[in-house]
Amino acid sequence: MPETTSTTAEANGAGKGPTFEQQGKRNPHPDSKSVESSRPPFDVSREFHFTKTPSPSWKLGSGANEIIPAPASDIPHREIDPYGEGRAPVDNYKLLISGVIPRPIGFISTLNTATSPPTANLAPFSYTNMVNHDPPIFCIGFSGGRGNLKDTCRNVLETGECVINIISEWFAEAANYTSVNAPAGVSEWELSGLTPAPSRLVKPARVKESAFSIEAKLVAHHEWTSPGSGKSTGVTCLFQGVNFWVREDVVNEQGNMINPAKLKPVSRLGGISYGRTTEGFELPRPDWEKGTKPELEKMHTGKNEEERIDGNEMIAL
Repeated sequence: MPETTSTTAEANGAGKGPTFEQQGKRNPHPDSKSVESSRPPFDVSREFHFTKTPSPSWKLGSGANEIIPAPASDIPHREIDPYGEGRAPVDNYKLLISGVIPRPIGFISTLNTATSPPTANLAPFSYTNMVNHDPPIFCIGFSGGRGNLKDTCRNVLETGECVINIISEWFAEAANYTSVNAPAGVSEWELSGLTPAPSRLVKPARVKESAFSIEAKLVAHHEWTSPGSGKSTGVTCLFQGVNFWVREDVVNEQGNMINPAKLKPVSRLGGISYGRTTEGFELPRPDWEKGTKPELEKMHTGKNEEERIDGNEMIAL
């Protein structure tokens, strides 16, 4: 579900050369449907389950595990200057969206009050995350600055509210279709076939098919300027969650834990790729007094003993 492109001819760069979307060439396939037809079908039977950790025998101070052929520290790195000579902004974009993965997708519902009557908008954005829980704060990044705002960004800056819906496997295609570069005033709800459900504290509707939705109000925003071009290139918005909607079958009785096996969230990878959450492992957080401190003392004692023995052997020689 790519971030939606701006929807006016001017914003799309008509007559001004290729758009950023065209430069990005996220879709590597001339005919995506033909490529998809050669792949195995979507495995609906695959359920979320837990496995062991990658290295159950890992001990304090052991460093990286050995699930790759060569130690990770031995593989050389390439240094990349994001504003180096000949490097275009789209190169950083493609590198980041393929390297910072998986990313949650915020499926954002807003109202365009510039039309009469107001138009209901719906679009997916993968620059989304939770950054605080008390109060519940969510961060959403919109590429394109003040002169080239996304419809969703413009709507939230004007109205100060939205609904953040979490995308699940059962409506992935419908959610993706809302990223179409439709003209301003066209509602993506009709295009997707998804169902608007009333919110309580904000005006935009929530997506009824979403198992988890957050009514949210804008608390702050910041516009970004490129150090390379000096142009406005994006807006980051912070929202406070003011009301939650959770489907009964995905949440526990206490209302404080959502089951990933039931939520079946879809995440964003690079290009036009998406991820499923079908496997996990658990790692308890270490406790300094009960585990780490005595183990560290034991490790230091062992090293000191080895050094003492090695020193005695050198003296004997």
